[in-house]
Amino acid sequence: MDFLYTKNFEEQKAVAMRGLRKALAEDKVDRDIIPLLEKINALDNYFTTSSCSGRVSVMEMPHFGDKVNSVWLGKWHREVTVEEVLEAIEKHRSGQLWFLVRSPIIHVAAKTMEDAVRLLNLAVGLGFKYSNIKSVSHKKLVVEIRSTERMDVPLGENGELWLSGEYIGKVVNLANAQVRRFKGRLKRLEEEIEKL
Repeated sequence: MDFLYTKNFEEQKAVAMRGLRKALAEDKVDRDIIPLLEKINALDNYFTTSSCSGRVSVMEMPHFGDKVNSVWLGKWHREVTVEEVLEAIEKHRSGQLWFLVRSPIIHVAAKTMEDAVRLLNLAVGLGFKYSNIKSVSHKKLVVEIRSTERMDVPLGENGELWLSGEYIGKVVNLANAQVRRFKGRLKRLEEEIEKL
């Protein structure tokens, strides 16, 4: 038996679409993920609630895991140059300095459990191996689409850089390879999503 999550689904979708239009108008949505979001939101049984097309960042943290008090010194939703990363590193003054890569993450509300499972299977089949059904409640059923790419590289602390420029170059090259891989997956998802 399929559990229906249709109570207020249409109203929830309308609210989410108003929020997305506002975010688009304020340039708060990663540009390269917009065509995928449009395709998902055009489907009757789904709507997106949040998204990130994946990113590379340099972050200053009081200590690892303290997101609330952390500061982005550089953040890119694309491949980066070593020069851009070094410019971000130069802004470091205190706390821990980290180079991070995060894979894309898209939260999609589904109308029924059958819809959720169909989307989850599509995502996993396209290489988004960390995808899951994030929330199951009488209010909302949410699929989280995520892939495996991730890097957490400590670079220094309290203004001191621990790594050479050559090593940072190698880390940036690895990060860019991950970005190319997850952007390719996003493109494949965009091409396949209409099959739902």
